[in-house]
Parts: sequence; C-alpha cells; structure tokens
Amino acid sequence: MMWKEGQNSCISLGVILGVVLLTGLMRVTFRRRVFSTVTRTFVAELLATFQLCCCSHELQVLVELGPSNPSWPLTIIYFLSLVHGLTLVGAVSNPCGVLEQLALEQMPVGMSILKILAQMLGAWFSRTFMLWIWKMGISKWHYPERALKCTNPIHIALPEAFLVEMFCSFIFHSTMMHFQEIRLKFRIHLQAALITFLVFAGGSLTGAVFNPVLALSLHFQCFQNLFYNYFIVYCLGPSLASLILPSTKLSSGAHFIIFLRKGHHYHETLTTKNSGKIFVKSLLLVVFGI
Repeated sequence: MMWKEGQNSCISLGVILGVVLLTGLMRVTFRRRVFSTVTRTFVAELLATFQLCCCSHELQVLVELGPSNPSWPLTIIYFLSLVHGLTLVGAVSNPCGVLEQLALEQMPVGMSILKILAQMLGAWFSRTFMLWIWKMGISKWHYPERALKCTNPIHIALPEAFLVEMFCSFIFHSTMMHFQEIRLKFRIHLQAALITFLVFAGGSLTGAVFNPVLALSLHFQCFQNLFYNYFIVYCLGPSLASLILPSTKLSSGAHFIIFLRKGHHYHETLTTKNSGKIFVKSLLLVVFGI
C-alpha cells in the first residue's frame, strides 16, 4: 500500500516536472522566434500563468497523496514556489501585481490589459490541459471528475473570507516591495517563505490564494455555482488590496516580522471556532500595527 502511494506521488511530481519543462521549452522557442516586444510579453505572461495554475492543480493531488503531517503540504508549497521564482522571472502571473504596477504608474493601461488577458487565457488553458492529463488516468488519483466538482475552500463567513484574502494579498505585495533591493537568489527564498507562511496562516480558512486567475482556474465550478461570493472573496478582495497599497505609507515589513515572531500563538488560536475573526485581527496587527 505504501509503495503504491509512493508511486502515485512520484507520478504527480513527474507531471509537475513535465509542466515546468514543457513551459520552459515553449518560452525559449517563442523567445528565439518572436521579436515583437508586445507578443513576447503576452506569451511570457500566458505561459507563466499556465505553469502556475497547472502545478497548483497537481499540487492538490499531491497533498491528498501525502502523509497527514501538516508540514508535508507546506514543504511542497515552499519548493514549488522556489521553482516558480526561478523559472518565471519577469512575469507577474497575478492580476493583482498588474493592478499594483498600474496604480504606481509603472505600467501603461494598454500593457496592463494585455497582461491580464494573457493571464486569463493561461488559467483557462491550464484547466483544459490538466483535464486532458487526468483523463489519461496515469494514476488512480487522476480522473476528470476532479476538475468538474466544486470543493468549497471557504470555511468562514463571507466578510471574514473577503478580509483574509485582501490582507494576504496586501501583506504579500507590500512585503515584496521591501524585498526589491535584495539580490534575486535570496529574494526568491524570501518570497517562497512568505507564500508558505500565508498558506500556513490562511489556508484552512480560504485557501490563501490571493490570485484571482489562480482561484478561477482551481475553483471554476465554484465560481459557476456561487459566482458573487467567489468574485467578492477571490477577485475583489485581493485586487482592492493591490489598489490601496500604493496610497499607503506603512511599514508592513516590520509588522510582518512581528507577526512571524508570534506565529506559534496565532497558529494555536486559529484552531478555535472563532478562527476567522482571530486571523483578521492578527492581520490588522501586521498591516496597521494595532
């Protein structure tokens, strides 16, 4: 039994590796054959989002296959975030990042629309591609029904879920602004650690996605069934955080470090029935220092 589970885990890891290699090959091919800056930007953003979403789909399978130890999914998320950080340099693959650059006047409106469109196409292609992979039935955990059912990741009230996703997005983007001056090889590890921590803190509440196109790819069926709820939580919340970020002059990085130091206390309190309220209050500490 253990051997079979290990075999299935290796298959899922192989699928992730295959997606990364395929995306990398397509990126190099387009870079050599396409000389238009606009087309290159569009393709790079599409492929980056495609890789991110495909790997996240297979990550869900891998988490189900792994041991019950909570450190297992966090370890996988950390190393997968490192892979994305190393291979997707220069791409945003998140509409919130595009909106942030637009609000900071670092990107023209036309380019912003182009990137968001590329991201949406990448997310849609990822669902189609993973459905095709799962239809092949390489392992018993690969079946097309995975992509056709809604597994609701929201386990708290809608207003609290909205705040959790908004604050996760705010913390991620504001902290990454503080990391810009750090050398790339160190910044990638800090980014992976930050993503892992946010998933650790908010994953049991909303999934801690803080990326609208990734949420759309992962939970498309849920968007169809409860569109307004999911739009508010996974699109409006993170996007609002990105738009208000440039207008704030807060030392979020310092508050985030305080939050990390008290992480054990927050993890214990998140197991209570008031987890959503406690998490929101703790995130207010990170953002506003209150």
